[in-house]
Amino acid sequence: MKKRVGLLLAIMTAFVMLVMPLGNTTHAQAADNSLEKIQKKGVLVMGTSPDYPPYEFQATVNGKSTVVGMDVQIGKKVAKDLGVKLKIKSMSFDSLLVALQTGKVDMIISGMNPTPARRKNVSFTHTYYQGGYDIVINKTDKAKYKNKDSFGGGTLGAQTGTTQYNAAKSQTKNTTVKGMTSQSDLILALQSHKLDGVAMEKPSAEAYVSNNKQLAAIPSDFNMSSSATSSAIAFRKGSTSLVNKVNKTVDQIKKENLVKKDYLPAAGKYLKTNTVNTSMTHYWKAFLTGIEYTLIITVCSVFFGFIIGIILALARMARGNFFKNLLRWVATAYVEFIRGTPMMVQVMFVYFGLGLFVNLPALTSGIIAISLNSGAYVAEYIRGGINSVDVGQTEAARSLGMSNGKTMRYVILPQALKNIWPSLGNEFITLIKDSSIVSIIGVTELIYQSNIVRSDTYRGVAPIVVIMVLYFILTFTASRILNYFERKMQHA
Repeated sequence: MKKRVGLLLAIMTAFVMLVMPLGNTTHAQAADNSLEKIQKKGVLVMGTSPDYPPYEFQATVNGKSTVVGMDVQIGKKVAKDLGVKLKIKSMSFDSLLVALQTGKVDMIISGMNPTPARRKNVSFTHTYYQGGYDIVINKTDKAKYKNKDSFGGGTLGAQTGTTQYNAAKSQTKNTTVKGMTSQSDLILALQSHKLDGVAMEKPSAEAYVSNNKQLAAIPSDFNMSSSATSSAIAFRKGSTSLVNKVNKTVDQIKKENLVKKDYLPAAGKYLKTNTVNTSMTHYWKAFLTGIEYTLIITVCSVFFGFIIGIILALARMARGNFFKNLLRWVATAYVEFIRGTPMMVQVMFVYFGLGLFVNLPALTSGIIAISLNSGAYVAEYIRGGINSVDVGQTEAARSLGMSNGKTMRYVILPQALKNIWPSLGNEFITLIKDSSIVSIIGVTELIYQSNIVRSDTYRGVAPIVVIMVLYFILTFTASRILNYFERKMQHA
């Protein structure tokens, strides 16, 4: 099944649990009103990672990219039985548990295993599906590989942190096991012969094989426990009344065999529809949306990052009384901390950590996080630019009776800006590419949209080539514009 929460998210979860008021937890356990809250709100937010056909994946429906699959059908059934509307929120699988614990989503239906480790942090319903595992291979190797024991001396791939990844590591001999975060990346590696096989769940294996004539599936013969091959719906810990209510829906789904009778066949139809037209021009709207969000994130982050950078640079250069020294110390600590932590962690902290107190949309969270990150780097550029201005400029301005503020504003900063313009341009170009990080929280920028297209078409290379070209066009155009203004400033 899908990958477990990685070390990074484990740290985030630990932080979240630490900052949560203990009184609220105690109250939730004493008086569970989870069912009442959902029914009163009238909306049930389902978190999912739509990259796992036929459980959940993207398909083009009436010209619009939509999340479909058997898990979506289950979500609709649950919402209908609760008498509320269903809202689907897409994000990476690794982010789902944190999103549930911080209230970003109300439930998770994403082919998730109800493992003992996960049960410590969330509440699961009864299982709604019992699966198994296959190994996907290139059809030309069908005579060579029969099961997991056939890969001696070869390379077997699986999603990092998943039960099949762990099984491949522990239950194969003389086999190199390679983990990747995306199933589509694994299939791409398989077809480019960087892997000999990919271990995945049976329905997903069947989905890829049925839509790609170059692939075949063989039994894995992994020795797996029932919890490692089953799927259940996850809710926040202590949501007893809500879980009990949803269990009735799950029991009905199993009793009427709706998964195999209705939900899987419906998902199969969407899978076939996806492969009718897999040309990249067919998905121009998806790429255009990605460009739009990438530019929104970049422009806003550059604007706010520049303002933050100026404030931090001036604060770092403050000298004098206790207040100014304290301001300098705080600014220095901020710059060093931001530059010393990955942007991905910062994005997740803003979205999930601050989300405990303010329910920020994913796009807003991404802009805030990237602006805060950019501000730390811009501050150093500006500080270096200010220091590069000859001290005689300051002395001349002061001799004319200009105040410190006016000297900085009208004399020093304009010259500093001219000196650091290439560095600021570099930062702008970098932000265009770094905006891809916000895809982890479900912002529909270029990387996110390319993953949608890959999920839709089962084509691994073509969408990558398209976004490479698009990123180059964006960065090349931006470079030419910045160079134009640089030349104008040099001649000013």
